[in-house]
Amino acid sequence: MNTRELEKQLWAAADKLRGNISSSDYKYVVLGLIFLKYVSDAFSVRYQTAIDENYDPEDQDWYLAENIFWIPKEARWEYLVASAKQPEIGVLVDSAMEAIERDNPSLKGVLPKNYAREALDKRRLGELIDLFTNIKFDTASSKDLLGQVYEYFMGMFADSEGKHGGEFYTPRSIVKLLVEMLEPYSGRVYDPCCGSGGMFVWSEKFVEEHAGRVSDIAVYGQELNETTWRLAKMNMAIRGIDANIKRGDTLMDDQLPDLKADYILANPPFNISDWGQEHLQADPRWKYGLPPKGNANFAWIQHMIHHLSPRGTAGFVLANGSMSSQTGGEGDIRKQLVLNDMVDAIVTLPSQLFFNVAIPCCLWFVSRDRANRHGKVLFIDGRNLGKMVTRRNRELTEEDIARVAKTYHDYKTASADYADQQGFCKVADLEEIKQHDYVLAPGRYVGVEEAEEDDEPFAEKFARLTAELEGQFAKSRELEVKIKENLAKIEKETK
Repeated sequence: MNTRELEKQLWAAADKLRGNISSSDYKYVVLGLIFLKYVSDAFSVRYQTAIDENYDPEDQDWYLAENIFWIPKEARWEYLVASAKQPEIGVLVDSAMEAIERDNPSLKGVLPKNYAREALDKRRLGELIDLFTNIKFDTASSKDLLGQVYEYFMGMFADSEGKHGGEFYTPRSIVKLLVEMLEPYSGRVYDPCCGSGGMFVWSEKFVEEHAGRVSDIAVYGQELNETTWRLAKMNMAIRGIDANIKRGDTLMDDQLPDLKADYILANPPFNISDWGQEHLQADPRWKYGLPPKGNANFAWIQHMIHHLSPRGTAGFVLANGSMSSQTGGEGDIRKQLVLNDMVDAIVTLPSQLFFNVAIPCCLWFVSRDRANRHGKVLFIDGRNLGKMVTRRNRELTEEDIARVAKTYHDYKTASADYADQQGFCKVADLEEIKQHDYVLAPGRYVGVEEAEEDDEPFAEKFARLTAELEGQFAKSRELEVKIKENLAKIEKETK
């Protein structure tokens, strides 16, 4: 069975468990079980190694030495499997989660402990445990498999939760584009609104794929929503990422005030109106102007700039309004960002990338490392990129990601390969941006993509299109007659 088939099978099984549980709680229940299965499997492998090497397999230090969680006997998967068909299985899973937290301080307050609730069907819970039992997460490749399953489930939960799903999950292709453009090989990586930790996962994956050392990256984050923070902690633990993720309101209570990051990747909540501006009037982060009370977009931008190291670069997702809004002084702040040489690039994205969120969005890149491109901004119009993968959602293709990333890298390195492309990319100087009143929408700069030559004479094209239209009208009339005939038959049969 390939990974995609496995993911679909697991999702179908997990979806049966839902019952009367709310989507947000249900997500936590299922992902908690996946986490429990993984840590138990990793423990079992290390346990067998201890036996093979004549070492005491019940010595906790044996596991800590390899950064593996110690799993007490009452939390080991085989113990739960033996009782999967019992009505008290929910109580046993809760007890297992409590025991793991008790013996692993880094997980304290992280794991779900609500499997005994009445609304959770215990028979189906046992069936799900049995299903997970058939998947072994005990090798390096299986660790990747679990990560893929975990991410797939988060994506499916985000889809099912609609608008609110985007609060904990940024679509994979957007994260991958940000990572490919920033290339976080080493240094401090920060996400001030980290959701379930997707930005960190792809940063680590990028380093691994490019033969770097994951240990060269230090990960920092903060997340407001408690359940999402727990998901992030579990996501990091599954992948063995040592992340310092704080919980709290980043704008109101910055818990990493002294952090200076080399790379910032983020998808802050769009257009938040009640963000506490009245309590932060004199905050030192607002170097380029006080963000308006009614929209936090420019508070997030300045928060991230505040946390950049002297050579740091940030890439983040924002609503398209951030490129052009003049309300509440946003236009003045954007102007100051440009004049202070902070804006490196702007990329507009196609619609329908986010789960059930219609707000069009863009990517901002701000940088303190602008040695060879002072007074310039790269604009990329990516609104025509991507392909539809469902009726509702689009994703960027590997070719799209490679094209945008290469364009940005060629611009950054002043490569001879870079050239403006009408309808796609353009490097503009301060004078041109000033002429557009510091509006940063790429469509204003890149122009319209050249249309392919059409050699068909107008008279012939007009005749052809008219004939096609008449044919479609005729087909429509035929269908109308058939529908009326079928309705008449139904009416006759029901009398």
